[in-house]
Amino acid sequence: MKFPYGISDFRSIIVENYFYCDRTDKIPLLENTKSQLFIRPRRFGKSLVLSMLENYYDVAKKNEFEEIFGDLKIGKNPTRLRNSYFILKFDFSCVDPIGSPEDVKQALYDHINDRIKGFVLYYRDFEFPDIEVNPTNALSSVNSLVNAVRMTPYPVYLLIDEYDNFANTVMMGVQRSEGRYEALVHEEGPLRTFFKAIKASTSGSMFDRVFITGVSPVVMSDITSGYNIAENIYFEPEVNDLCGFRQAELEDVITRIVDECDLEKEKIKEALDLMQTYYNGYTFSYEVDESVYNPTLALYFLKQFEKSCGYPREMLDTNLAVDDAKLEYIAQVPRGRDLLMNLMEKDQRVVASGISKRFGIKEMLTDKSRDNTFLVSFLYYFGVLTIAGDTEDLQVILKVPNLVMQSLYVDRVQKMLLPEPDDRDDGKLAAEKVYQKGDMAPLCRFMEERYFKVFHNRDYRWANELTVKTAFLTLLYNDIIYIMDSEKEIDRRYADLTMIIRPDKRYGKVFDILIEFKFVKLKDVGMSADQAKELSEDELCRIPEIVKQMEDGKKQVKEYGEKLEQRYGNLRLQKFVVVTLGFERVCFSKINRPYYQRQTRNLNAVIN
Repeated sequence: MKFPYGISDFRSIIVENYFYCDRTDKIPLLENTKSQLFIRPRRFGKSLVLSMLENYYDVAKKNEFEEIFGDLKIGKNPTRLRNSYFILKFDFSCVDPIGSPEDVKQALYDHINDRIKGFVLYYRDFEFPDIEVNPTNALSSVNSLVNAVRMTPYPVYLLIDEYDNFANTVMMGVQRSEGRYEALVHEEGPLRTFFKAIKASTSGSMFDRVFITGVSPVVMSDITSGYNIAENIYFEPEVNDLCGFRQAELEDVITRIVDECDLEKEKIKEALDLMQTYYNGYTFSYEVDESVYNPTLALYFLKQFEKSCGYPREMLDTNLAVDDAKLEYIAQVPRGRDLLMNLMEKDQRVVASGISKRFGIKEMLTDKSRDNTFLVSFLYYFGVLTIAGDTEDLQVILKVPNLVMQSLYVDRVQKMLLPEPDDRDDGKLAAEKVYQKGDMAPLCRFMEERYFKVFHNRDYRWANELTVKTAFLTLLYNDIIYIMDSEKEIDRRYADLTMIIRPDKRYGKVFDILIEFKFVKLKDVGMSADQAKELSEDELCRIPEIVKQMEDGKKQVKEYGEKLEQRYGNLRLQKFVVVTLGFERVCFSKINRPYYQRQTRNLNAVIN
């Protein structure tokens, strides 16, 4: 089997027999509207959709239709518009965003002119008048192309990939500037005037169809008067799976890989469960029940699985890790820090009145405009939140889609709370002692002496065990070794934090971890922060309220531990209860003897 990781050329994928999940049955649906805007997160397969349309409608590929589409759904029942267009395709991710607005304008014009030159060469066998390319005015080049095409029987299907890519880079990059961006989209800016020219050409039916892809609606919102004819289809339930893989499709291919590798049949469910935990969970419509898998991440996994008959060492493809920049942006926004903390604490979910279909640069750069709806909408469009349903009062629920995205949140919150690299490194070393040695003491000391200092007095108003759990989670998080689960449901109750060793990592000498967190407020024990700091460890752990919370936690941990042992059967489970007194002190208890001691005891019993 061959997996097209990093390949977006539709013809190559089909003709060279790469793995492909057929979406050609969506083509008739897309023909219902002539100008469309389709938004999905980066690396989600948008370019492949454009390539599918390019190959289907290109008049120059009429003789290749059977080779490319004959075995696909659309090949069995093609539409009358197949192979009836000239294709003009722009890819704005190729536009250099560095420099002054005039530099960006020239880079945009250069790209348009280069694609028009390519158009002339590609369709050189068709008879139409000469197209003049103006190196200083690409809009003149576009007009020349339109006038030439008017003399032929074929209109143009215009495809624009990543229409907002260079603009997003300008806004989010090192040269982020409202002035630079607005110079591109103001009334006479090159981006707005370009789309005005496209709009004018559609009215004459020379650009008969337009399909635009991007990551967010930001740019389209800012050029509304320049191009207000595109229909937003990105929330439509019919195109929810236009990009992305469905569960049944992945189950089929995993079954084939397991057969090829001559693995036990149990590996099918194991591999699918692993992929579901890390890659599934994306929903782009309010009206669908089935979520889809991130296709880039899924192909990354499948290619490694097929190649080595084993899972990738790291489940996060580094090509997606740059999405952290979006979380960094949110962390710098007023209220953004609280949103990230809430997402970490509350089962990675947040409630909003809705998802904004339009927001422009002013909302992105003006504090007063960046309310909760804007923040969650921004994270939704960039793929770090996804739709999870509605509340009873019909507000929208959004969630972190999967473990890969959760790891980005954890990393960002850790950097937000521990900005010094030395602190992060020391904290991670202390956390490693928990799952390598079953020793919680170093991590608790680190929390007391260094981590809790980042919480200010105002945080006491909303502090609870979820806040404490989040602090511990940012250091304990390790999705290379563990399937991390915060608030894991066990018999309709929830364990605070479970760290279950990945099935392919069970050969390592590390422990499965279960932790229950409790929080005691200083005012509940009539104590100030300074008084709490003066207590010895023994005095701390003998405070009646802490004793009570510790005993409650022990009962919960024992119950949860038994259920986990029954569910998994082969755990090396270390169980802990952690009780904090405010953000000052930590008392902990280990409920079981270390695994290696139990094993030694059992071995001695056998020998005796």
